[in-house]
Amino acid sequence: MTVTLKPVDAVVIGLGWTGSILSMELANEGLNVVALERGAYRDTAPDWTYPKAVDELKYGIRGDLFQRLSKDTVTIRHAVGDTAVPYRQLNVFLLPDNVGGAGMHWNGQHYRPSPEDLKFRTRNVERYGAKFLPEDMTIQDYDVTYDELEPYLDEFEQLCGTSGQAGNIRGTLIPGGNPFEGPRSRGYPTPALPDSEGARRFAIAAREMGYSPFPQPAANCSQPWTNQYGVRLGPCNLCGYCERYGCYIYAKASPQTTILPALLRKLNFEMRTHSNVTKINLSSDGKRATGVTYVDAAGQEVIQPADLVILSSFQINNVRLMLLSGIGKPYDPNTGEGVIGKNFAYQMMSESALFFDKDVATNPFIGAGAGAQQIIDEFNADHFDHAPHGFIGGGYILGGTTGGRPLQQLNVPPGTPAWGAAWKKAAKDTYLHSTRVQTHSSVMSYRGAYVDLDPTYRNALGQPLARITFDWHDNEYRMTRFVTDRALEIVAKMNPKSHTVTMRKPGDHFNTRQYQTTHITGGVITGADPKTSAVNRYSQSWDVPNLFVFGASAFPQNFGYNPTGLIGGLTYMGAHAIRDRYLKSPGPLVPV
Repeated sequence: MTVTLKPVDAVVIGLGWTGSILSMELANEGLNVVALERGAYRDTAPDWTYPKAVDELKYGIRGDLFQRLSKDTVTIRHAVGDTAVPYRQLNVFLLPDNVGGAGMHWNGQHYRPSPEDLKFRTRNVERYGAKFLPEDMTIQDYDVTYDELEPYLDEFEQLCGTSGQAGNIRGTLIPGGNPFEGPRSRGYPTPALPDSEGARRFAIAAREMGYSPFPQPAANCSQPWTNQYGVRLGPCNLCGYCERYGCYIYAKASPQTTILPALLRKLNFEMRTHSNVTKINLSSDGKRATGVTYVDAAGQEVIQPADLVILSSFQINNVRLMLLSGIGKPYDPNTGEGVIGKNFAYQMMSESALFFDKDVATNPFIGAGAGAQQIIDEFNADHFDHAPHGFIGGGYILGGTTGGRPLQQLNVPPGTPAWGAAWKKAAKDTYLHSTRVQTHSSVMSYRGAYVDLDPTYRNALGQPLARITFDWHDNEYRMTRFVTDRALEIVAKMNPKSHTVTMRKPGDHFNTRQYQTTHITGGVITGADPKTSAVNRYSQSWDVPNLFVFGASAFPQNFGYNPTGLIGGLTYMGAHAIRDRYLKSPGPLVPV
């Protein structure tokens, strides 16, 4: 028997970064807000108190913070017409679970988009011509400029206490920062974290080659910080346990360390964990959301009526819930029509492990998920002339390490056996004398890369799994070859004793056994035209005006930077629009 509860002003689906921000902003306006999270509630204390927090076997290998794939997962195939199979081991990307979502176990690498990233199709067509783009490439512009978004990007940085060195404040270039970034209204909240030895050597080599290295912007505070909600963060101690872990010293920004301590005290906010939303309910004409249906911890089906619905779960679940709820036209790769599921993308990386003589101590265990690394941005976005190279997009190149954890971050020189006495000797001899150089690059959207509902496989609740259709394309192979070659030139300048190279090459298929990032994007994309996008510039559904959808599902393609900074900026932009305009006059916010 289904239970129907009393209506509330707003229901929020998913309590990660976006859901926490929206819950806080709406509760501050006096709305009665209920947040539904399918996972458990975990917090710094008692869950990540030291030394429990640095258990690499529990968190790094066994993935204690992630979704149980035996209960719910996705299916993956390379092309339309292939048979998709379930994703059974957490390798290529990590599906979050629990309050805090991916914001709980992320690295903290906190970038803003370049101005050209937001008008990416227009920029490339104007500079290189429409024929420069492959016929099956489906990149689109955001319906927002960098200048419009900047105050909200800044607001998210203030929330996180982000550390870094500004490169452009109100049009004035600042030495030591990123000369390619868009103008900032002010600098970072806290100074940049100190460099690791590997980052220092990378920066010296890059500078000698004429590049402009700068510290990696990090949502890992370098000093104590109190944000706009009155929540205080502490300074990072460079322990090297960030990605896949909760932070035990309140230094890494997450919902638990920036929002929830203030939000959970509000009497007009309620958090319900172990609440798995199965559908967004609609009025009889399909033009208004009436609330949601979810299954609680006891297996009881519950209807929560609400005047406003915020869909703020992880990217793939946002797409799946839109499809399950019948909101928007599903994307059809054969005709190119429809919007829900369109433009799935990932990211492409390469990596070189560097090994020095024993007189060079790099101490890789001194690191952070972000910070303690140096970056060059000369080959990212549209910061260089692509015409001679035959591709669009690019990536940044970074040097340094996020940590030296023995199970997942142990480097051994090329030619070392995979096990045995020789492996042990190599590990012992090189551990304190190695570092890494990586490239972190964009992936464009294509007509055949999308998400729909799998016709065969279902989750533990009997609902279809999301099916991902995705593979690499020639544009990305050429791009990563070019950016990796530039990285290897810096590696050579650093003069290691030896080094390795890992890179995707033509003929390689998308491989679910190889982790790169958890940066999957698209499927409920934003834009100016309801025929080609699912949500408007404020993340409001074109079809259901009292539904707002936030997260990386909004990205029309994936840029070279890590996505969280842009997600935060778009979320605050949407939150302000709801608070300042929608609540005063509910209805479509576009056109103005």
